[in-house]
Amino acid sequence: MGIFSRFSDIVGSNLNSLLERSNDPQKTIRLIIQEMEDTLVEVRTTSARTIAERKELERRLQRGRDDVLDWEQKAELALRKGREDLAKAALMERARVEDSLNEWRQRLPLYDETLTRLTTEIGQLQDKLDDARARQAGLTTRHQAVDSRWKIRRQLDQEPVTQENFTAYEREVDQKEAHLEAHDLGRRKTLAEEIEELAAKDRIDQQLAALKARMAGETKES
Repeated sequence: MGIFSRFSDIVGSNLNSLLERSNDPQKTIRLIIQEMEDTLVEVRTTSARTIAERKELERRLQRGRDDVLDWEQKAELALRKGREDLAKAALMERARVEDSLNEWRQRLPLYDETLTRLTTEIGQLQDKLDDARARQAGLTTRHQAVDSRWKIRRQLDQEPVTQENFTAYEREVDQKEAHLEAHDLGRRKTLAEEIEELAAKDRIDQQLAALKARMAGETKES
């Protein structure tokens, strides 16, 4: 059985309360998101079906209007030909089609009301889902931070931090940098790299000029 049993349960849920009561918040938020996503799919499917049915009803209405006009023209033709009996029969068919049209017209507002409600529900579900995903991201970040802190704590407990540790680490970094520099020896710089070096040099020149100007100003003030 899911966490939620109906749409109103999802919209009215208090995620904070659910997570506070949970023994495993990460698992709970995953289940909540899954159920929200499943419900959203169901509501969207219902919306698509309703839209399709409304379009079909509109096509029926248009065909019905065409039939009314057609039977009216047939009745006029029958009268011109002196066949009042046929004209009367055509008018009866016209009346039958108009009855169907009236019934179909009454259905249109029902479809519109349903689509309006479904659109609102989709918006509410999407907002709730976005909130749940944001909370999941926050829980994941907190979980990773705690894991990192525990790893650091265990490392510190296992191996005291000494000058020798740092020196060994610096040597390792030096070796990696040396390999990288050796790899770049003889390699022609790309156009993008040359332009980036020019930009970096220009930034340094600007900072140097600004520093000289500030020092000159301080000298004058003193």
